[in-house]
Amino acid sequence: MQESSISKFLDKIICGDSLKILKEIPNDSIDLIITSPPYFQQRDYEGIGIGNERTVEEYIDNLLCIFGECVRVLKKSGSIVFNIGDKYIDGNLLLIPYRFAIEVTRKFRVKLVNEVTWIKLNPTPMPHEKKLVPSKEPFFIFVKSKEYVFNKDKFLNHLDLFKEMERSMRKQKSNGSRKNIGKKYFDLIDASSLTDDQKKKAKEELLEVIREVREGKIEGFRMKIKGIHSMPYGGQEGGRKLKIEKQGYSIIKIHGKPMKKDIIEAPVETLKGNIHPAVYPEYIIKEFIKLLTNEGDIVLDPFVGSGTTAIAAKKLGRHFIGIDISEKYCKYAMNRLLEIGNSSDNVFVEEVIY
Repeated sequence: MQESSISKFLDKIICGDSLKILKEIPNDSIDLIITSPPYFQQRDYEGIGIGNERTVEEYIDNLLCIFGECVRVLKKSGSIVFNIGDKYIDGNLLLIPYRFAIEVTRKFRVKLVNEVTWIKLNPTPMPHEKKLVPSKEPFFIFVKSKEYVFNKDKFLNHLDLFKEMERSMRKQKSNGSRKNIGKKYFDLIDASSLTDDQKKKAKEELLEVIREVREGKIEGFRMKIKGIHSMPYGGQEGGRKLKIEKQGYSIIKIHGKPMKKDIIEAPVETLKGNIHPAVYPEYIIKEFIKLLTNEGDIVLDPFVGSGTTAIAAKKLGRHFIGIDISEKYCKYAMNRLLEIGNSSDNVFVEEVIY
């Protein structure tokens, strides 16, 4: 029953009020919701919809209404990604994205698992002598359960391949020096104030990790010895700090896989013939779709605008649902979708619902 009711929305651009249309979508039916709602008093969105409120509080309240419906339609394995820009009023930065994120975690049973920072490589210049140029925006990742899809290895995978080539070249240059690997740590263990038993265990573990490096099982390692190296900050039960305090040392294995950081660099998107005032990069949206969904999943954008989310989903073999209150933007999004080789049967524009 649910499959047939969601099927009428699939692979379509729907022109109308997002809140009203979201209410028609079945519970627990969407794999990923990713969107960038109109920013507060930032641009003229034809005088309709969210973004034209008189106060920040009213703006956030309206976004929360949308977010509540997003939580309802999201599967347990799904994620919600919101990109929200900030605003200066009377020279004061309002911190709108963070005020929104705090309210979301207060009002809904969701967890904020990541704030991914988009670093703009070509930010818009700011003609103000006493302010730095804003060059970043947050993408907040919210989930409603621990079961959420998270394909970490697929996120920014093209950068991993480049780094793998660099590592391979470094390995070739350093193969001759690997016979002395770890020697300095044996000397430091002998010079330390560890007990004889602690020194014995430290050397045994050090020999084992050196063997793993030589056999290619790990990329490398780092060792911290009590009284020799500075202690790590913090540390709960099982943490490195506590481990050093208990046994006198800690060894950190480096497996060679690059760390997946919460930063993504991309230029501001420019499209030939674009009519939308704020287009986020298709490159970024593709990375989130690869990270948070599997092929064949359903991606929803309740503020689809120029259609970037729908296009990224289609190119990656996912279903899309796009909603926007502007008939002009819906038609533009539809035309962009048609240009990537889809038949008009897969995309439609309904009468605008106010």
